[in-house]
Amino acid sequence: MIDLHMHSIYSDGTNTPEELVKMAEKRDLKAIALTDHDTVGGIVPLLDAGADSFVETVPGIELSAECARGTMHILGYFIDHTCDVLLEKIATVREGRKERNQEILKKLNKLGYRLMWSDVEEQAGADVVGRPHFAQALVKKKLVKSKKAAFDLLLAKGRPAYAERYRYTAKECIELIAQAGGVSVLAHPATIYLPEDQLKGLVKGLATLGLGGIEAYYAEHHPENIKRFKGWADEMGLVCTGGTDFHGKNTPDLRLGCGFGQLRVPDEVLEQLKAAVH
Repeated sequence: MIDLHMHSIYSDGTNTPEELVKMAEKRDLKAIALTDHDTVGGIVPLLDAGADSFVETVPGIELSAECARGTMHILGYFIDHTCDVLLEKIATVREGRKERNQEILKKLNKLGYRLMWSDVEEQAGADVVGRPHFAQALVKKKLVKSKKAAFDLLLAKGRPAYAERYRYTAKECIELIAQAGGVSVLAHPATIYLPEDQLKGLVKGLATLGLGGIEAYYAEHHPENIKRFKGWADEMGLVCTGGTDFHGKNTPDLRLGCGFGQLRVPDEVLEQLKAAVH
């Protein structure tokens, strides 16, 4: 088994890259990819840990793209984590995150939820601060009952404490990953809320822009979704990838490698991805 979608303390996960490699060994996984949000901070420790392991470690990233309805993320695999253009572009995104975080904090305080920035920062890992850390801080201060309640009531798109942030277009994300020598994959396409024909048209359009794959094998995809996205991948010449989207304690019911127990990402996906690298 392999797992090509997971997060570490460098974004919104709770495990270090080294811990993820050890966990993968215990699960007897052949390969893992670290795909932290808008950062490559965890890649060096991942590769260092992988050098002493039978688990193959893949450098990756997950970029947020503009999306009118739902959420669109573009995964990048086998990227050069030292690429100057990549580092410059994700630094811009991270600045946008900082501005958005301050806006969320202001909104929460205005709504009567008394949080300080230090409360949020305390919940964050080594790098990127995001909405999950606000949710954790709200729970710790006993201002909400659960992280789910924090998102449902306050932090989800359309809720009163939500704030937009700077994102690149999907085209720009695909081009950036290509510039870093990687292959781009549309993550969890079911989170883009479009009618089926429009979603398929979107994927087809991204494929013409250089998209290399689609994440069909995903912990929250129903079997019919997996079948549908695999069919699209075959039709459009895309690599059919997959992973759990593991976040450690932030996704307590999710297990590395198998998701909720039913996920199996075929080993051959990794070789197909390697063949698609620019």
